[in-house]
Amino acid sequence: MIQTEVLIIGAGPVGLFTVFEAGLLKLHCHLIDALPIPGGQLSEIYPKKPIYDIPGFPEILAGDLVDNLLQQIEPFKPTYTLGERAETIQKDEEGQYVVTTNLGTVHRAPVVFIAGGLGSFEPRKPPIEALADFENKGVHYFVRDPDLFINQEIVISGGGDSALDWANYFAEKELSPAVTLVHRRNNFRGHRDSVQKMYDLQDAGKINVVTNAEVVDVKGTNVLDTVVIKHKSGEMEEQYTDVWLPLFGLSPKLGPIGDWGLEIEKNAIKVDPADYSTNMPGIYAVGDVNTYPGKLKLILCGFHESTLALQSAFNIINPDKKYTMKYTTVNGIQGFDDKENDEKEEKNLSLNGHNKVH
Repeated sequence: MIQTEVLIIGAGPVGLFTVFEAGLLKLHCHLIDALPIPGGQLSEIYPKKPIYDIPGFPEILAGDLVDNLLQQIEPFKPTYTLGERAETIQKDEEGQYVVTTNLGTVHRAPVVFIAGGLGSFEPRKPPIEALADFENKGVHYFVRDPDLFINQEIVISGGGDSALDWANYFAEKELSPAVTLVHRRNNFRGHRDSVQKMYDLQDAGKINVVTNAEVVDVKGTNVLDTVVIKHKSGEMEEQYTDVWLPLFGLSPKLGPIGDWGLEIEKNAIKVDPADYSTNMPGIYAVGDVNTYPGKLKLILCGFHESTLALQSAFNIINPDKKYTMKYTTVNGIQGFDDKENDEKEEKNLSLNGHNKVH
């Protein structure tokens, strides 16, 4: 059995940052993730995708963000169970949670943080009969490595952030001789800055934007060479392309976590926004997996949520110990090698304070 103070389900960016904030509180963490490596979607789906809304980084690749987070938490010596899915949870006679994976690995902790992102997921695929024949032969649902598409003509479908980001990326860096973005509506759902950048690139002749239209068929011999675009007017247009990226997002599923007795709303875990606790005391949900009024599914919001949730979790783990917040600019970053010295210092301060009173 693996015993820890904070058990984190999900080793994506929010799960990793939870380790950092827990480390500042001298709490040890163990992480469970179904993927074989830390980083979640950032590592598995789009490690080379640029991210623009991480404070202090005008632009950072998803994979580089994961590397930085791993370096940041290294002093706190987290441990991992990777390539296994958290399957069941129960409370033992001492009030601690026991979580068992699909491979039978047993974990025990007084508090559990669910940072599972979107949970298990599948790409949303358009209803095109011949689609499966061209998967990984010109049709791709993720961009794991954009270098694989250099100097190829690209058609991207979608109106959200992923479609806009990749269309802008390939066009702005001039990695493709032709970039076409197809969206079935006239309005886009992505960030305003991304939409404006797309229109600026269109004005510069670097992106061909086709709205009120959708790809309805794919053609080719062995590999993709043509997509069929249907316009709202009913006009059909065939366009040559080397690559089609239908980026319609992911269909998330909570998986076994949905059967744990947690309060679920629209495939997300309901939490109290005061500390991101769930309806089960000692279980917190942070990041994209949770929901509450005003929720935004952004990495930086998950960072904030885990920071506040850990203040609450600290009181459960150490009910008789008062935590005094110390700024890292003053106290620095101390790993667990310094934990014993810190505890001695706190004890001495407590005794000195006691002597002064008397």
